[in-house]
Amino acid sequence: MEISTMPRSLISISSLVLLSLTSANASAEQYWSDASLTYLNGHQYEVGDPDRQVLTFEYVAGYDWGKLFSFADRLESSDGFKETYIELSPEYYVVEFEDTWVKNISASGTAEVGDGFTHYLYGLGVAFDAPGFDFLELDAYKRNNDGLPNNYQLTASWGARFSIANTQWLYDGFIDYASGISGVGPANLNFTSQLKLDLAPYLNIDSPLYVGVEYVYWRNKFYIDGVNEHNPNLLVKWHF
Repeated sequence: MEISTMPRSLISISSLVLLSLTSANASAEQYWSDASLTYLNGHQYEVGDPDRQVLTFEYVAGYDWGKLFSFADRLESSDGFKETYIELSPEYYVVEFEDTWVKNISASGTAEVGDGFTHYLYGLGVAFDAPGFDFLELDAYKRNNDGLPNNYQLTASWGARFSIANTQWLYDGFIDYASGISGVGPANLNFTSQLKLDLAPYLNIDSPLYVGVEYVYWRNKFYIDGVNEHNPNLLVKWHF
């Protein structure tokens, strides 16, 4: 779906969310930020055409109030179908800790904006100071679904860098578990992870440039009973 043909309600909601976040960030102190573009190519997608290319823009930043994570996916299928999907996820730190295995507790939220729907998630998150991990987080949400009964979601996310024979690698990803919806379908689980080699040291560039593979296991995809996706994707990711 082209952005220009998105329903006016989606454009309005997205604009309001972006405006509110921009206004809040204008008076906040930014500690760090990162932006990236990812290209994916896979041939085992379930629900629709199995052959798809995905271009993802991702932005994450840390502030004195917490963290903002956002991304936009542009999916194009071999049969000509196109769609855009956006997520905005602010975390407001409620409590922060020092010298302990818990880094902070946050009030977390997410807006999921797609073709004809906007879901809102809200809940609590915990970030851990775990050895060997760049980040390790667990979030529990109430899902306020657009056009469907509400349900619950538990999300774990992680990132870990490591070296093998002087090569630099990153393994990161997430696991979403969403409870079933009566009259719609059973609980679903989405396990998505990326294993990536950083080519920047070999190309003499400052920003990471990754190549690797993304693997998706999605049980009962979109709450459809028995639709289980096993989907490897070739991956290129550039940070800038």
